[in-house]
Amino acid sequence: MHEERLIEIEIKLTRQEDLVDELNKTVFRQQQRIDDLSAIIAELARRLAEAGIQGNEMMPINEKPPHY
Repeated sequence: MHEERLIEIEIKLTRQEDLVDELNKTVFRQQQRIDDLSAIIAELARRLAEAGIQGNEMMPINEKPPHY
């Protein structure tokens, strides 16, 4: 009985270790994606700054149509 319980605990521990490894891989991939997206955002911000577009200039919603 004691040995069966020990085996059951070892199986659960192994499954938890596998799950932790899989979660670590997922977090790593997500961090890579976040880093990639951050670089893209920084590049877009740089391009907008070079083009002289700032703040509300990017938002045509704030502008009234020419016929007003």
